[in-house]
Amino acid sequence: MIRFALKVVVMAVAFYLLAQYLPGIDVVGNQDAPLGVTGTFLWVALLFAVVNAVVGPILRFLSLPAVLLTLGLFLLVVNAALLGLTAALSDRLDVDGFGTAVVGGLVLAVVGWLADTVLDRG
Repeated sequence: MIRFALKVVVMAVAFYLLAQYLPGIDVVGNQDAPLGVTGTFLWVALLFAVVNAVVGPILRFLSLPAVLLTLGLFLLVVNAALLGLTAALSDRLDVDGFGTAVVGGLVLAVVGWLADTVLDRG
């Protein structure tokens, strides 16, 4: 449980950095929430984790022929779709286009992989 919470915090930091440095990804902070803007980033990261855990395996399984055909590059499209679905489910996350979603999905996949690698060691 602690590992999951730490990964959500790491992903919240990744969403913060994406919102700061990638034009087209915006996280609308809620100043009036109990945790303020930080809570908004934690909420978006938690929602992305749930979408990735529930819908991600289904999308990866259904897209297996395309993934094999493209030698794994189609997973970028799957990650972009998961990010877009998260944006559709939340009124606090805005993703402007498909290209932005692909880049954002790539960054989130790399950060998630790094977080899993570091947290598995400890």
